[in-house]
Amino acid sequence: MYLLIRRLPLFFFVTACFWQLSSGQQAPSQPAAAFTWTEIRDKFEAVNPTLKAAKLSIDESKAAEVTAYLRPNPDFSVTADGTQLTPYQGIYRPFAGTEITPGISYLHERGNKRELRLNQAKQSTAVSETTYRDQERTLLFDLRGAFVQVLQAKAVLQNAKENLDYWNRELDVNRTRFQAGDIAQLDLNRQELLQVQFETDYETAITNLRTAKIQILTLLNDRTPIDRFDVTGTFDFVDELKPLDDYRNEAVEARPDLKEAMQNVDLAKITHDLAVSNGSTDPTWSVWWTHNASFNNPFANNTVGVSVSIPWRIFDRNQGEKARTEVDIGRNERLKDAAQAQVFSDVDSAYYTVVQNLDLLRPYKAKYLPLAVEVRDKMAFSYRNGGASLLDYLDTEKSYRDTRLAYLNLIGSYLAAAAQMNMAVGREVIQ
Repeated sequence: MYLLIRRLPLFFFVTACFWQLSSGQQAPSQPAAAFTWTEIRDKFEAVNPTLKAAKLSIDESKAAEVTAYLRPNPDFSVTADGTQLTPYQGIYRPFAGTEITPGISYLHERGNKRELRLNQAKQSTAVSETTYRDQERTLLFDLRGAFVQVLQAKAVLQNAKENLDYWNRELDVNRTRFQAGDIAQLDLNRQELLQVQFETDYETAITNLRTAKIQILTLLNDRTPIDRFDVTGTFDFVDELKPLDDYRNEAVEARPDLKEAMQNVDLAKITHDLAVSNGSTDPTWSVWWTHNASFNNPFANNTVGVSVSIPWRIFDRNQGEKARTEVDIGRNERLKDAAQAQVFSDVDSAYYTVVQNLDLLRPYKAKYLPLAVEVRDKMAFSYRNGGASLLDYLDTEKSYRDTRLAYLNLIGSYLAAAAQMNMAVGREVIQ
């Protein structure tokens, strides 16, 4: 017992060391999954609830095609005749002479009404499909904008980190100079204060990146934690642009809203043909069987009768629907012209926005960015060797930061304008 008590402290010490080692070996954090634009787009099309709800309208239209081509149901009727209302020779037997006559009638539709209804339903399905693609085009533009924002936030964050690291190295050099008596305490303090701006830029960039990721995760209807979600792509501009007429021609072929306007014209024409057909006369054929003696043959108790009922279209010849659908054709043709004009307007606006961004980006990349780096490095060298003042040194550092940030924002504007161009054309013409 005494030996056990003496070894208890050693036991607790070994246990504490083992626990400390175990707690220090934490499970490696799961790396963030980086999605490309194609993967993000495919995932969006598969899971977005708005798109899935819009796609169901196509199934509804296809179900309406079945209803449109159905034939009219035949009518079955039963007639009771011969029921006695007065007694015969003092005996009242009301149902003794009742005859049951079953009959069937059928409305025969003329003027290709069923075929026209089916064509109308099929054209409505085609319009629903085009409407779905147009809604998809709009939502993909929002998704592309969110994707570009994440790329831009990542680039700005990387730039802020590089600036902070650079300034930390500069501070280390100047602290050494201060210790050697090469610069004054006031100069070092002013440089220390400037570090706050670099740290603020870095923290702001982290917040903006998280906000951009939240936006794209919302569009994807994804609950993945932000730290385990990332996107990857080229954050740069492509100095290639086709002539404006090429984009216009592609938009006329690809824009789903313009195609929808054209389909609505065809649908209005089919609807007008159906209205004309509905103004025609449809006869109703009837046939019945009765247990009643024929006048020509008293012993023939079972007889068959046939009749046809033809309505007289004297007052109602569907004149109102004919006139309305004819007017609707003209209305849809005017809407088609307006849609085409809107397509050209969208393409032109997006095109010149891209041109403006390229005009700004070219000198930034070729001249201003290298010049800003050169001026910053030379001014830092001059300041370290006593050839420049602190004010010039700090002003040069600020100019470099502003130039670099403006360049990144211009690339973001270019990518947003490229997304606008893709939306205006109706397909991805600028990657």
